[in-house]
Amino acid sequence: MIDDLKGDESWRMFRIISEFADGFDKLSDTGPAISIFGSARLEPSDTYYQATVDIAKRFVEEGFAVISGGGPGIMEAANRGATNGKSIGLNIELPHEQVPNPYQNQPLDFRYFFTRKVMFLKYSMGYICMPGGFGTLDETFESLTLLQTGRISKMPIVLFGSEFWQGLVDWMQAQLVKKGLIDQSDFSLFTVTDDIEEAVAIIVKHARGRQQP
Repeated sequence: MIDDLKGDESWRMFRIISEFADGFDKLSDTGPAISIFGSARLEPSDTYYQATVDIAKRFVEEGFAVISGGGPGIMEAANRGATNGKSIGLNIELPHEQVPNPYQNQPLDFRYFFTRKVMFLKYSMGYICMPGGFGTLDETFESLTLLQTGRISKMPIVLFGSEFWQGLVDWMQAQLVKKGLIDQSDFSLFTVTDDIEEAVAIIVKHARGRQQP
C-alpha cells in the first residue's frame, strides 16, 4: 500500500513537470500579454461581461495578447473580445463550471491550479480583475501578495467595477490597516476603476515603460 502511494506520487511529479514544460513551450513566444480574471457564472447579458469584451478588444488593438482561464463567463468574454488577436485560454479540469469556451485560438489544458497560476504570472504584464467568486479572489490576492513581498516584478493590478470591489477595499482599510496587518502604502499595488480606457491605459503605460531600452 505504501509502495503504491509512493509510485502515485512519483507519477504525479512527472505530470506536474510535463504541465510546466508544455506551458513554457507553448507560451514562450506570446509577446506582451495581459490576464483577465473573473467569474465563470456571469452571462453575456451582464454588464461586466460586456465590459470585459470591450476591454479585451482594446488590448488587442494595443498589440497585447489576452490570457483568460479558458472557461465561461468573464473568461469567455475575455477570449471573445480578443479573437482578432492572440486569445489564450488556460483551461483547468474541474468537476463543474469549467467548460472550455469556443473563443480561444490558443488553448492550453491544466490539471493543477498551481502550474496554471505560474503561466498567468510568468507571461502577463498586468492583471484586470473583474467581479468573481472564490477563484477570482484567490487569483487577485495571490498576485497582490507576490507583489507586496517582491516575489514578482512590479506590474499593475486593476480591479474593475467599484460597485463590486469598493466594499472589500473599505474592509481592508478598516480592518487590515487599522490593525497594522498591512500598510497604507499597499493600496498603491492596485487601482479600482469603472473606466475601460483608464484600465487599459494603466497597463499599456507600464508595459511600454518596461519595453524601453
